[in-house]
Amino acid sequence: MKRHVPALAIALALLPAAQAIADAIPIDVKKTNGCGCCLSWMQHLEQHDFQPTGEDMFGGSLVRFKLDHGVPQRMVSCHTALVDGYVIEGHVPAADIHRLLNERPDAVGLAVPGMPYGSPGMGPQDEREAYDVYLIRADGSTEVYTRYPGA
Repeated sequence: MKRHVPALAIALALLPAAQAIADAIPIDVKKTNGCGCCLSWMQHLEQHDFQPTGEDMFGGSLVRFKLDHGVPQRMVSCHTALVDGYVIEGHVPAADIHRLLNERPDAVGLAVPGMPYGSPGMGPQDEREAYDVYLIRADGSTEVYTRYPGA
């Protein structure tokens, strides 16, 4: 029995980390190869209970993917993600994605058009420019979901 105690102690010590991985929400990110801000945004998601996987796509294929999944041209940004039936376009903060998944509105998803400085993956939050997160409706209309003031 004594020889099993160290193995048991290690297993118990790793249990919280294993549980956190099991509880992480999978999110599939479509991006271009070598995009640093896409990778930074994915790290932001990992820090907030998501488990992102990335797939590199060529520019034209990525644009077609966005349009095929209901992202209006005026809402386009760098990368596009799919999570639990919703589309996430651009540098949307993890808190807004969690809110979307909790509220479950009848919508295509969320978007942060362009690449606002200070949004997740785009530089320090304490120097950010003001930006909005938009809710995209099925008919292509949008409304402000969350406002982030400049810092």
